[in-house]
Amino acid sequence: MTNRITALTANDAGEIFDVPEFEGVGRVGEKFFKLKPEDLIKLPDGADLMFLPQRRAVGFKRGEFVTLKGRAVSAILPQGYTRTHLPAFKKNSRAKILPLYGYTAVVLYRDELHAAAIYTDENFKWDPVNFNTRDLRKLIRRVKKDLPDNRIVAHVANCSLEWHCLTAQNFFYRRWECGVPTSPTCNANCLGCISLQLAECCPSPQSRITFKPTVDEIADVGIYHLSHAEDAIISFGQGCEGEPSLQFENISAAIKKIRATTSRGQININTNAGFTAGIKKIVDAGLNSMRVSIISARDESYQKYYRAAYKLDAVKNSIRYALDNGVHVSLNMLYMPGFNDRAAEFDAWKNFLTELPAQMIQIRNLNYDPDAFFAAMTADENFMGTRKFLRELQKNFPSLTIGNFSHFVGIS
Repeated sequence: MTNRITALTANDAGEIFDVPEFEGVGRVGEKFFKLKPEDLIKLPDGADLMFLPQRRAVGFKRGEFVTLKGRAVSAILPQGYTRTHLPAFKKNSRAKILPLYGYTAVVLYRDELHAAAIYTDENFKWDPVNFNTRDLRKLIRRVKKDLPDNRIVAHVANCSLEWHCLTAQNFFYRRWECGVPTSPTCNANCLGCISLQLAECCPSPQSRITFKPTVDEIADVGIYHLSHAEDAIISFGQGCEGEPSLQFENISAAIKKIRATTSRGQININTNAGFTAGIKKIVDAGLNSMRVSIISARDESYQKYYRAAYKLDAVKNSIRYALDNGVHVSLNMLYMPGFNDRAAEFDAWKNFLTELPAQMIQIRNLNYDPDAFFAAMTADENFMGTRKFLRELQKNFPSLTIGNFSHFVGIS
């Protein structure tokens, strides 16, 4: 066993090899770093390894960063882990944009694979062992029999089997957080949208819903899940849809119908919160929790990523209304090492959270090509590092929960 941190490469067949003469390297922003033991954790169960096409690995030797002959290798982490370093690579001039995954530096250390990441949330409910079980198809048939001709049921059944969506599968397992997609349209054009991308970009990992569910379709799914499931949550705003608040009329009417039948469980919306009028109607109908997708508390940075039809001020107004009306608010922080942890971003987050004291931040590894991201977003090298960024957030806001998942908060 050696304590040396060793670079990895892959050949054209995808076979992965260590390169003992070169030390392992990670990337933060657009800067390379020689990785240290304190940067690493053992590669978690459920992680995948992926080689990066048209990109050569980078190693460190004799004080220099060296481009290696083999392809770069990346880890794709399971839920509950936050990456601290991106994989280090040099792409060729004809390289296409990478598919939408959260690429993480991976190396060999003490004869085992290690990733540059930290464990940031308990993940039993999202452990892969709980999903894609042998009885899933039978459970889907059961629900289709119970709720015949409901288009949402058919849609999330497809998401469960084709895209292996965990919140979709939870509906059929009768447990935890269940996704209820409602909106085929959106008011933003996010760089890393996972349901709709331009053809010249990269394939979307999910297909967006193509219809607008009726009030009865939404309510029937909501009542079914909240009536049967353990720690039941129904969530509007899934990866397979646009912005749910644009369907505020049907969602708010459905919430009222659900709550006329059952008081069990939690009703949540995952939203960009840019359409304040719609958010207000949904809050007034009886929303319990709201998770707001956000990458920056600075107007310029926010707009560069979301490319939205609204401004960051609208998001703030929606959050303020939700907090004033007793809604549990989480911020779904899309995270890219070397961007969110910059000093200017951190200062903006301190002001934002002082003004709008959300109860939780959910760190979400941003699934996007790092080179394409930093080409589109303004960034400098004045970053803190992920560990310090999270530590300082917690220090400044000790009541803030920092994790990765929507937590069941129940109904008061």
